[in-house]
Amino acid sequence: MADIWLHDSTRLAKAALIDTTAPNSARVADYLAGGRDNFEADRMAVRSLVAASPVVRTVVPAMRAFHRRAVRYLVAEAGIRQFLDIGPSVAMTGDTHKVAQSLAPECRVVYADSDPMVLAHARALLTSAPGGAVAVVDAHVTDPPAMLPGAAETLDFGRPVAILLTATLGYVVRDAAAAGILLSLTGAVPAGSHVALCHQASDLDPAMAAAARRWNAMSPRQVTHRSRAQLTGLLGGLGLVPPGLVSVTDWRPAPDDPRFGRPVPVYGAVGRKP
Repeated sequence: MADIWLHDSTRLAKAALIDTTAPNSARVADYLAGGRDNFEADRMAVRSLVAASPVVRTVVPAMRAFHRRAVRYLVAEAGIRQFLDIGPSVAMTGDTHKVAQSLAPECRVVYADSDPMVLAHARALLTSAPGGAVAVVDAHVTDPPAMLPGAAETLDFGRPVAILLTATLGYVVRDAAAAGILLSLTGAVPAGSHVALCHQASDLDPAMAAAARRWNAMSPRQVTHRSRAQLTGLLGGLGLVPPGLVSVTDWRPAPDDPRFGRPVPVYGAVGRKP
């Protein structure tokens, strides 16, 4: 796969942008998930973050479990057959279409990201179930106008779409910018569409603030944690599916979930566009 990917000059240029000397959020998530697509800078960053806040170790497994439960709900209960997964980490790339198409093979999934390693992984997982479709769009979460036309080559925006934002908006620091992104995305999809969001919490574990400060001192990609009140405001135009906006471990937990012994300081919610 890697050799074929690198034959494309544009992709080769993207690969050259990979900086192995600075921690990268996608690769850090991969390391926290037990993966091997990471470098020493990422592993050092994890050790520093865990020293500040040991609960950091639980964040990625908890988000992955929420993501799978949300996709199952969207397919099996909400009847969604189209997904736009924005900013999936290396650790989560592929989960959406695997889970969705295991329940309904006709599901169509687009992954959107600008990180070269995430794009490489997503392209390696393009095999779709018969009757469905999987595609990748090279676009950043902050640029929906660049993302949506490419997604529309696979998705029918005249029919409901589930927009998945798994920890993505935590890397959009300004509240106004995050609200504008959500407004653009939800404005492009019809009534009956859904948004599944999980976001690092600022008000569930005081130690997470220290972890955020350490991350922002190490990485050029800054992170912000938000409170329940801030996220409630961002999701204000959507009807939240019960149990609403809660810790990801409390959002419709399943018997096969990993066990953490305490709520993980990440909020999760699924909302429906009226």
